Amino acid sequence: MTDPILTISNLTKRFGGNTAVSGIDLELQPRETIAIIGPNGAGKTTFYNMVSGRMTPSDGRILLEGRDITGLAPHRISRMGVSRSFQINNIFPEMTVQENVEVALTAFHGHSRKLFNLASRNRAVQEEARGLLERLQILDLAERRAEVISYGDKRLLEIAVVLATRPHLVLLDEPTAGMTPDETRRTTALIRKLAESGDYTFLITEHDMDVVFGLADRILVMHRGENLFFGTPEEVRAHPEVRRAYLGEEEEQEEAEA
Repeated sequence: MTDPILTISNLTKRFGGNTAVSGIDLELQPRETIAIIGPNGAGKTTFYNMVSGRMTPSDGRILLEGRDITGLAPHRISRMGVSRSFQINNIFPEMTVQENVEVALTAFHGHSRKLFNLASRNRAVQEEARGLLERLQILDLAERRAEVISYGDKRLLEIAVVLATRPHLVLLDEPTAGMTPDETRRTTALIRKLAESGDYTFLITEHDMDVVFGLADRILVMHRGENLFFGTPEEVRAHPEVRRAYLGEEEEQEEAEA
């Protein structure tokens, strides 16, 4: 087995007397997709914020390809190869779809923001941007302003922006949240295709269980800040405590809302 791309040991975050995340251990292998699930308040967002550098752990260590990134600033972690999407779109609405990707590429290649007006005349940047848009199947939207495209396409654009930094590890935070069923199916298929290419390693949080079971190689189930269970999708489906603590809650909630 190859060395893990991400190793998390005893990751813990306390806020005063409350423990939001408690003693999480996790190893993520290169080109693997791991999903993190759990009810609201399970600690998923806090966990993500610590991995991406937006929060400093109270205890524990985070190693990226053997390098300690615990408590480093987000921009340093990003430079080391970790890119993250957010539940809320993080794009420039007044720019075109292609310009959004070009900005990310220009920053990745070390150019100053004030030189972005040159990026559109840089053939290499332009071609790389179009290649990413084609990979996310939104090349036909390249010249449209980001503010006028559909919500689902905005999420795909954000993923293209994330991939523009050539990450070793991609963190996707609720990638299908707010999407229509058709948009969800399309986005899931595209993420699966990216994962199967072998170019990316994914750590995903997601509430839609069809998406989770359709993408994940392994699933970490969090409950009240702790690791309730970690295993394959088949093991998670069959685990009685998981079904009671999470899957069952989801089913009961859906029945109550029906």
